[in-house]
Amino acid sequence: MNKHFFTYRQPLTLENGQVLKTLDVVYHTYGKLNADKSNVVWFCHALTANSDVLEWWNSLCGEGKTFDPEKHFIICANIIGSCYGSSGPLNENMEERQLFYSTFPQITIRDIVQAHIILRKHLGIEKIDTIIGGSMGGYQALEWVLAEPNVFDKMVLVATGAQESAWGIAIHTAQRLAIETDKTWKELNQQAGAQGLKTARAIGMLTYRNYFSFVKTQTDTEHKLDNFKASSYIQYQGEKLVKRFNAFSYWLLTKAMDSHNIARNRSRVEDVLKSIQTKTLIIGISSDQLCPVAEQKFMAQYIPNSKFVEIDSPYGHDGFLIEGDLIGDAIENYFQ
Repeated sequence: MNKHFFTYRQPLTLENGQVLKTLDVVYHTYGKLNADKSNVVWFCHALTANSDVLEWWNSLCGEGKTFDPEKHFIICANIIGSCYGSSGPLNENMEERQLFYSTFPQITIRDIVQAHIILRKHLGIEKIDTIIGGSMGGYQALEWVLAEPNVFDKMVLVATGAQESAWGIAIHTAQRLAIETDKTWKELNQQAGAQGLKTARAIGMLTYRNYFSFVKTQTDTEHKLDNFKASSYIQYQGEKLVKRFNAFSYWLLTKAMDSHNIARNRSRVEDVLKSIQTKTLIIGISSDQLCPVAEQKFMAQYIPNSKFVEIDSPYGHDGFLIEGDLIGDAIENYFQ
């Protein structure tokens, strides 16, 4: 495993017309590029993850796994807008000589993909064997394949969709409202909005799992008047995220997710999906309430060279991270 830092010292014009004067990208690589450069696998990460894919998807990526560094040259780049080193709210605004915080410009999924493309060219990679993304990572994979259709041989989309749903936008809006009600929100420090972020994560956890998984794992075995197991779990998950993530990035990236729509300034969603020629495996999680299997079936209906596989899992949207072994089996069965 190698962690790398790349700085692109040219302006990056965003989809809304605003400009980043420089671009910083943190990325991880695993394994080695083979002689004919045919073994590249590019992972696109989800909302609060980072570029160390072995940290958050080690059931799918690692020694002896579906994507093995002994065989593949694996790359994952931290998305812009995040708080893990790539250009984002906690980076310095070179013009103002202070951190961006809430002044970092609004970005879209296409802007995130622009940064990926710049990094790809910097690394001298002309072909990517497989691009894979779950949830928000799938948004990036779709946009990238549309932006550079000749670069990719295969694509894997997990628990994702062709555009952000009204349901997803409503959830993100509720999460941002939680952040905005924090009296420290927009203060000029890294802990601004921390309690709001904790609440936003609590809202998110209700959508990442589902009724049945909560009842199964968080039901109290003794009678109580307070301090219920489910309440402690939600509190813990909120506190856990606050320790490793940032409210400015969370607010910004949920906005980016809301912008996701492959049809924007192109054509109908169906026609855009029909234009994708990359061999595609689309995987849905049976109990996913955030991005239900209907969204994956819709994509499979229109992407010409595609297959849909449903993973039976009780873990809801989080199943895309938890069920790595089953996802790996589906990938190997389809592509081999």
